[in-house]
Amino acid sequence: MAVTRDGIPVRCWCWPGNASDQTLIRQVKDEIRDWTLSKIVWVADRGFSSAENRRYLRKGDHAYIIGEKLRSGSPEVQAALSRQGRYQDVGENMRVKEVRISDTDRFVICHNPEAAEHDRHMREQLVAQLADLITDTDKLSDFKRGELRGLIADKPGLNRYLRATPAGKLRIDQAKIKAEENLDGKYLLRCSDPHLSAEDIALGYKQLLEVERGWRDMKQIIDLRPVYHRLEERIRAHVILCWLALLLIRITESFARPSLLGARGRDVGVSAGRSAFYGPQGPESGFVSCLDRQRRTAQ
Repeated sequence: MAVTRDGIPVRCWCWPGNASDQTLIRQVKDEIRDWTLSKIVWVADRGFSSAENRRYLRKGDHAYIIGEKLRSGSPEVQAALSRQGRYQDVGENMRVKEVRISDTDRFVICHNPEAAEHDRHMREQLVAQLADLITDTDKLSDFKRGELRGLIADKPGLNRYLRATPAGKLRIDQAKIKAEENLDGKYLLRCSDPHLSAEDIALGYKQLLEVERGWRDMKQIIDLRPVYHRLEERIRAHVILCWLALLLIRITESFARPSLLGARGRDVGVSAGRSAFYGPQGPESGFVSCLDRQRRTAQ
């Protein structure tokens, strides 16, 4: 789904359930090529962060903002997290810090104090649960301890903090706990645009929430699912009808709350699937041109 910065859906795509996310973003980029946007800054989550996708998104003087996996262990992520610097407050629950470790890409560390507190609380619960599970396991036979370790391995949240000694004894991994404490409430963004501020990069990435809100409303309010069709063209028609219903809802919301459109005096933002792009025409002109193109496509 493509939505404007204010949440207005302007296009919807349908693919088979087994389609790879890594290739879909390239198709979306090719299909949006004809839209009258002089500059596009794509925003994508961690699922699209491959080097090949990044090269593709930069074609045509485009740029990107992409989330990075903090636990990937890549040299760039480790270098970004190890750099010292001061955070800048950009919102009620958002602090950002830009670190320079590359000549082509910029990295911005975002920190949410509320999310950090939540992460700390959840980790304490997991560690307490793990401690209860492995208490007195030194008295068990090697077979029983191995059986318990196999059960814990099926629970990633618990297994993350478990370690085994050379003798096969089960212990809580204190080093892992300390490493996780450094990641509480943080996420890392990679950006190729040299002109965007760290604040714009962080706030631009948060626009992906508009896409998630659109899909959530389609599934929970408009009843996108279940789909009582078998033929592909009928399934696509069902999705398009739900998308049109969502479009009417968002337009009604925008008229009921005029501040939603035009409140931000900068560029139009559009999110596609789990990606987003910005154009310089302003919210109203960008929205109207997108609707015009969608109408001509339907005709």
